[in-house]
Amino acid sequence: MNTFTVKNLSAYYGDFQALKNIDMEIEKNKITALIGPSGCGKSTFLKCFNRMNDLVDSFSHEGEILFNGVDIYDESVDVVQLRTNIGMVFQHPNPFPMSIFDNVAYGLRVQGIKDKKVLNKRVKNSLKRAALYSEVKDRLKKSALKLSGGQQQRVCIARAIALTPKVILMDEPTSALDPVATAKIEELMINLKKEYTIIIVTHSMQQAARISDNTAFFLAGELIEIGETSEVFYAPKDQRTENYISGRFA
Repeated sequence: MNTFTVKNLSAYYGDFQALKNIDMEIEKNKITALIGPSGCGKSTFLKCFNRMNDLVDSFSHEGEILFNGVDIYDESVDVVQLRTNIGMVFQHPNPFPMSIFDNVAYGLRVQGIKDKKVLNKRVKNSLKRAALYSEVKDRLKKSALKLSGGQQQRVCIARAIALTPKVILMDEPTSALDPVATAKIEELMINLKKEYTIIIVTHSMQQAARISDNTAFFLAGELIEIGETSEVFYAPKDQRTENYISGRFA
């Protein structure tokens, strides 16, 4: 079963074409890794799924992205609700300058939830799902900015989870973290896919190989190849994919 169906998607920043006629299926409850050299279009592609690119004045697109059968660019789509259903975790941990509890509760309060019992339950469950609760349960009222980088990133994941999304987008979520924190986030992602569809941009070939079910290789705005990660890495169909994975070009 597919969460997204991408049909003939092209994306532009002014006259520059960042994505060229992309067709792809994103499978439900799987981790799909987007790989490729810098500037190849993978982050632009990721941000199409929750329409973050709409915030760039020069952005335009052609084609469709169907989310559970509905084109997310249709005029009838509520973008705020779309971004609630499709959470995002960024490259650098970006907790708000407030307590751990208030970080996770932030989106819930924006939605109008004020009941303390409901907030407490949702925050606790979200921190548990983000594999962080046991580490911070005694300091929920302390600033999230005092946490380590890896813990801050898990706060951001908990903040996204609190809104009960169906999809989590991750834009190089471990690139600013040390190997120990990276391992924790990777383990968390593998556990989270039981409940969520995850799409991750990563520059790390090793990370894509370790955690993803499917891998898509982009080059100069084109989707060169997509398939099961084991096949893309060990039996690629396109020579350009093999060259990239084997390090013959950066």
